[in-house]
Amino acid sequence: MLISPSWYALIPLACLVAAIGAGVFGKRIGRTAAHRMAIGGVGLAFVLSTLVAWDVFHGAYFNGTVYTWAVSGGIRFEIGFLIDPLSAVMMVVVTFVSLMVHIYTIGYMAEDPGYTRFFGYIALFTFAMLMLVMSNNFLQLFFGWEGVGLVSYLLIGFWYERESAIRANLKAFLVNRVGDFGFILGIAAVLSLVGSLDYAAVFAAAPSLEQQVFEGPFGIEWHWITIICLLLFVGAMGKSAQVPLHVWLPDSMEGPTPISALIHAATMVTAGIFLVARMSPLFELSSTASSVVLVIGALTALLMAFVALVQNDIKRVVAYSTLSQLGYMTVALGASAYSIAIFHLATHAFFKALLFLAAGSVIIAMHHEQDMRHMGGLRRKMPVTYLTCLIGSLALAGIPPFAGFFSKDAIIEAVHHSHIPGSGFAYLAVLLGVLLTAFYSFRLVFMAFHGPSRVDPHTREHLHESPWVVTLPLVLLAIPSVVSGWLLVGPTLDGSFLGASVVMSGEGGGPGGHGALDMLSHAPFSWPFWLALIGIFLAWVFYSFRPTWPQFIAGRFALAYRVLVNKYGFDELYERVFADGSRALGGFLWTWGDRKIIDGLMVNGTAHLVGRASVLFRRIQSGFVYHYAFAMIIGLVALMSWLFFR
Repeated sequence: MLISPSWYALIPLACLVAAIGAGVFGKRIGRTAAHRMAIGGVGLAFVLSTLVAWDVFHGAYFNGTVYTWAVSGGIRFEIGFLIDPLSAVMMVVVTFVSLMVHIYTIGYMAEDPGYTRFFGYIALFTFAMLMLVMSNNFLQLFFGWEGVGLVSYLLIGFWYERESAIRANLKAFLVNRVGDFGFILGIAAVLSLVGSLDYAAVFAAAPSLEQQVFEGPFGIEWHWITIICLLLFVGAMGKSAQVPLHVWLPDSMEGPTPISALIHAATMVTAGIFLVARMSPLFELSSTASSVVLVIGALTALLMAFVALVQNDIKRVVAYSTLSQLGYMTVALGASAYSIAIFHLATHAFFKALLFLAAGSVIIAMHHEQDMRHMGGLRRKMPVTYLTCLIGSLALAGIPPFAGFFSKDAIIEAVHHSHIPGSGFAYLAVLLGVLLTAFYSFRLVFMAFHGPSRVDPHTREHLHESPWVVTLPLVLLAIPSVVSGWLLVGPTLDGSFLGASVVMSGEGGGPGGHGALDMLSHAPFSWPFWLALIGIFLAWVFYSFRPTWPQFIAGRFALAYRVLVNKYGFDELYERVFADGSRALGGFLWTWGDRKIIDGLMVNGTAHLVGRASVLFRRIQSGFVYHYAFAMIIGLVALMSWLFFR
């Protein structure tokens, strides 16, 4: 072994120490020392994670407790690590992308007064994500789960002077609380039925849960395993931004671009995908839950791809692309292709981080202009950014031999071989998604980098390539965006990639065989390949050859265009029904419940009643002795009469 299990705790702790050093003591030690400490801590975590992955893929395995927090009623609350192929892959992806983001931040946030605070946040973000993926129990999982949620709130609202940033981080926080409520109910159900929070104990007890039922509404019997899986998936829907809990993710663009890359590529949004993959022994026992996962993923992949077609903000195009690709991963999970879902998670992390950082490079050069309608012709001034963005777009579109081709085609083929309810719809959705993905990916390329320049004259005079500290992470991310598919597709399709970390039942063999060359040779004879090429061709026609056509089509199909621009009305629905409805209900309860019933009737009413009663009783208290004697005689007669005649 290259690294002892006793060193595993150092991986997240290195990020935590870096976060404390940069975030708490950043102003004292200075900007340079702060970013060196943050990069050093995350860099150390990446090196150790790589060594751990090497050991794991050569047979190493660890599942143990590091610290016992409490013991109550026979239930142990522990901090522990599960180091297997699934966690090892996640550790490498998280730390590598985070390291690239840290380096990139030096250039992007150079002039920001919150420089050291930002480094502290992103290092803390990495720590929380590592605690999540390395956990061996639900307690630690929930700690990391809420940790990434908390830090995302701080990062999305990093520029807190902006009203839009405040609204965006509040939106992200509230939507994720909806998902997290379901998640914690699922954990509570597991604890109640199994009596343990340890993964191994829960998975061992899973077959018995399959047999346990209860009677729900209308006399319908529900299996507890289905309820648990659905509740856990609600949590995954919130974190991984699946319809209808997706609305927070596009608004997270209000945060600085480096954190957009970190949230959308390797951390937080991948937590839900990881959760379902980790819980595969549970989900495999419930076909109902798997069907729900499959359909929700297909809807997200398709609907969000359509919305990406009409976005003009360069970051929002990539953001809606993230939503769509997360839908692809969720579809793979629903089809029981867990290893393929993680395969796409890994390749997507590289090229999506690349696209976000390339968009940030463009924004720097454009003096923070993000509207693609004000760009054009940038490839001449920014060749490195253009080339790396082109590589990321080719990978996203699924063009061979780039990484996205292998993982996306594997998902499509796995869904094609699935027979659970909803698989037919999901297959059509992911196929159409290929066309849409290629179109909006190269729409960005043609609008930003090709054609005549639409940049204002002042910006055009000072337009130049970003500094090396910005372009270096782009180049380093472009490499795995090309080669990771070649390296991982074989082990993924033959089942050796994640091994026993996930349940493998239901996975297809993949397109055309079990290797990269087989998939490449099969590509020209498959629908996804030609749909991707058609999408790129259409993007060239609409945004390079005939740039007036998009406006014409938008006018002819105005209703559909407005629906997409308004993002199907999800935001308006939530604001008017849930937000305004909650405020209206609160106002009603305050007016009638608090003021009129509690204060008016109960408090003030009681006081008024006592006052009126006191007026009455004052009249009885005359002060004359014969009145009191007469009252005593009447009372005595009444008492004796009751005793005699009862």
